[in-house]
Amino acid sequence: MLIQQLVNGLTLGAIYSLIALGYTLVYGILAMINFAHSEVLMLGAFIALGLAAALPAIFGTGVVGLVGMFIISMAGAGIINMIVERFAYRPLRHISRLAPLISAIGVSIILQNGVFLWVSTQSLSFPEPVSIGQIPVFGATISTLQIIILASALLLMGLLHFFVEHTKLGKAMRACSDDIQTAGLMGINSDYIIALTFFV
Repeated sequence: MLIQQLVNGLTLGAIYSLIALGYTLVYGILAMINFAHSEVLMLGAFIALGLAAALPAIFGTGVVGLVGMFIISMAGAGIINMIVERFAYRPLRHISRLAPLISAIGVSIILQNGVFLWVSTQSLSFPEPVSIGQIPVFGATISTLQIIILASALLLMGLLHFFVEHTKLGKAMRACSDDIQTAGLMGINSDYIIALTFFV
């Protein structure tokens, strides 16, 4: 029982950690909480839901289709986040700290109600892109879905760490986080870096 709950907790924690990383990246540079972040993630999930029906005809079923669905839905959510940053946050960035915050809440409400109007107000079930099996481990039952979630989360966290620590764009993000004005004086395009942060 304890091992089962530990596995369940690790799976949920991996998902929450990825969500929290998005909040942290934006807050680290702009000192602003992106209240629309969860709604953008929701849109990414709906993109994946739509792709789940279309991709088997393109990539086939199995791991290839699952990876393709992941990549396209993540890219779609990133592009939506960049659009939100460009039109809802950037024009208000130099006015006051409160203005982008209010704008973020407004974008959150718009995205929520847009999905309610154009998609559904009901819970939608996600089809299984791959067959899900059960693996008994020390009295606990671990599903292959939980393994996929944990492996994907660890992979994405590792890639993000490498990107931030070992690439020029990552160093530029850290420079903007330390002092965005000084980073601009050093030749870093802060608008581009902020847009990239929202995409990531």
